[in-house]
Amino acid sequence: MKTIKLLALSAIVAGCITSCQKEEVTTEVSEVSNTPTKEQLLKLTDMGVNTHDVTIDKIKNLDGNTEEYLVNGKGIEVPVKGLFDQENLGAAENGNKQYRTRNLVSARTITVLGYTGGGGNGLDQTAQQGLRQAVDSYNSLGLTLRMNLSFGTNHQAADIVVYVERGLGSGGQAGFPSGGRPYKWARIGESVSRNGTTYSKHVILHEMGHCIGLRHTDWFARSCDGSNEGDGGIGAIHIPGTTTGVDRSSYMISCAAFGSSGRFSNDDVTALRYIY
Repeated sequence: MKTIKLLALSAIVAGCITSCQKEEVTTEVSEVSNTPTKEQLLKLTDMGVNTHDVTIDKIKNLDGNTEEYLVNGKGIEVPVKGLFDQENLGAAENGNKQYRTRNLVSARTITVLGYTGGGGNGLDQTAQQGLRQAVDSYNSLGLTLRMNLSFGTNHQAADIVVYVERGLGSGGQAGFPSGGRPYKWARIGESVSRNGTTYSKHVILHEMGHCIGLRHTDWFARSCDGSNEGDGGIGAIHIPGTTTGVDRSSYMISCAAFGSSGRFSNDDVTALRYIY
């Protein structure tokens, strides 16, 4: 399942990196609006983004704001606005380990909202229980980040909002931190809760992992199709202490099965405690 993760490039909320659980889902949240220019494609290349099958899509957030993103078909999306202000390719270390972006979240209490409003965006009881368990899992590690969870519709006041986005199927979509704050929107597909509480917890854990700065552990050779997501200008920095070899049990693997445990692997715990 291919899902999309919006990147935070520099201080701007940026593109999106795919988070797969089993099946591939559509990479668009809306219809393709147009094709990129040659200059845009060259800039993406300089940023370390795989430019295979790049299109320009529009993505609408829960708050109603719509932005255009360059989508590369390999899970990365970069905002059209401010594209040429972004940094070019940074150092990225390949290997099968845990990775983070250059941007992390400042030590703080994060307010997490499980959205329960209408319009097909509200979490059902299964997804709500999965979110409770996901937050408990993060808080159990004693990190410098503490998460306070509530449910309701006041998404304006929350640091991270978990809600349902139609078109994502059994996957999810999120982004990376900027300005010391987590990425705000952790989206899950409309089919996630149909696979049960444990699967819902796994998808939500994964999306929230991106929100606080974690990349896929196999970003350089995705387990779905072997493709390279690219550096994307936000970095893929190895987290010290995590072991070599593909950690199939990691909650940040790009393509996990529906039978995923919904638990952190040993390396996941090491990575989270190292950066937070």
